[in-house]
Amino acid sequence: MQVILTTDVPHLGHMGDIIEVKDGFGRNYLIPQSLALQATKENQRQFDHLRRQVAVKSAQLRQKALGARETLEGVNITVARRTGGTDRLYGSVTRRDVADALIQQGYDIDRRQVELEEPIKELGIYQVPVKLHSDVSANVRVWVIRM
Repeated sequence: MQVILTTDVPHLGHMGDIIEVKDGFGRNYLIPQSLALQATKENQRQFDHLRRQVAVKSAQLRQKALGARETLEGVNITVARRTGGTDRLYGSVTRRDVADALIQQGYDIDRRQVELEEPIKELGIYQVPVKLHSDVSANVRVWVIRM
């Protein structure tokens, strides 16, 4: 079965790609989840129209993200945590903690935008990337200090 991907699907393809998938995967997962359309001429025309609209909106969002990156790039946030005898934390600093600290400073950031590979478990200064758009990210300096 040939399908047109309506969004980027990891390990499968990017939006607009026409790919060959097994019938069950297309009918039971991709199409009901609105990740793909069956590849017909009518759906191709409909998708081309949708793609033009999405391209315009994406360009506007990218410009907004570039502006936000300028203000977010130099931001320092401080997160205080309890520690043991060494510099190890009793808990850890997670995406949510970083996002909450940014929200307290007045930035509109969701925790899913914070790209922390693994939780921070020691005191120190860390560069944490924040994804603002699919190809725009800003680095925020996070100071983890003793409470």
